[in-house]
Amino acid sequence: MRVLVATDAWHPQVNGVVRTLTALAASARKQNVEIAFLTPEGFASVPIPTYPTLRCALPGPREVARRIEQARPDAIHIATEGPIGHMVRRYCRKHRRPFTTSYTTRFPEYVSARLPIPEAWSYAVLRRFHSAAAVTMAATPSLMAELAARGFKNLGLWTRGVDTELFRLERAIDLDLPRPIFISVGRIAVEKNLPAFLSLDLPGTKIVIGEGPQERDLRRHFPNVKYLGLLEGSALAAHLAAADVFVFPSRTDTFGVVQLEALACGVPVAAFPVTGPRDVIGKNPVGVLHEDLRTACLGALQISKQACRAFALTRSWENSAREFLGHVRRALSDTFHGPRIAQQNS
Repeated sequence: MRVLVATDAWHPQVNGVVRTLTALAASARKQNVEIAFLTPEGFASVPIPTYPTLRCALPGPREVARRIEQARPDAIHIATEGPIGHMVRRYCRKHRRPFTTSYTTRFPEYVSARLPIPEAWSYAVLRRFHSAAAVTMAATPSLMAELAARGFKNLGLWTRGVDTELFRLERAIDLDLPRPIFISVGRIAVEKNLPAFLSLDLPGTKIVIGEGPQERDLRRHFPNVKYLGLLEGSALAAHLAAADVFVFPSRTDTFGVVQLEALACGVPVAAFPVTGPRDVIGKNPVGVLHEDLRTACLGALQISKQACRAFALTRSWENSAREFLGHVRRALSDTFHGPRIAQQNS
């Protein structure tokens, strides 16, 4: 089987969506499924105002159709709700092809944090976008419940995994910094809620790995924090494994793959009890979730590194790929779905 995944998020971006799709392709290959990608590569693009280092693709319908037909996929999955996602959705509806989607980013919350646009308006747009999909995949049970409460239909669970060969305790390096070391990894942007971590009165050292539009302001307001920039692969794994606690202050992430990466390195998680951390950590003894983030950080220091590693070993990308492919096959076998999407307004 050949699956074409349409995504507006792609390399050189470094985020959970890109990491998930890259891992999906590798794991699906082991299950005799080929994942091809329709990405921004080759399309004209413009800078994104709030993310000057990123660009937004401007795909045309004819070129999108040409790429889809050239790929000759058995199934189509739309990973993002951007311009590419919309064009592929339009193609599928026009040609009455069933497709699946995934809900990976809380755009309504991100938009409302920057612009005076009510979340309800954005959710209405997203609900309409996903309504034609045979399955809309969400990363956690609590996110599925939230989306269902907002009127989303045909929801399915697609969990995430971790590369336990890359991320492991043995990669730890000596950072030569006062301990304990509290570390956070991710895009440095307002939706990640980093000030909630950086403003805490904690012993030892705080480290931030990543880059983004809020970096300059945070460096100015929190000069005692160690900012290491963007790290990937073995360098990221080495720094994660060297930490004592991974701090995840975001209240809006739908999952947070980096939590699993930290746990695979034997590093416990401190976070708020919200969607994402609540589903990844839950009641497992590998992190502390608390509305007082300082309490969570200090409590996480008491957690066993071995327990964190053992938990991460149960979360493979192979299982994640099996879930994804199960939903894709369901879309292909859903004989009722073809007439249903043809009846809906485009």
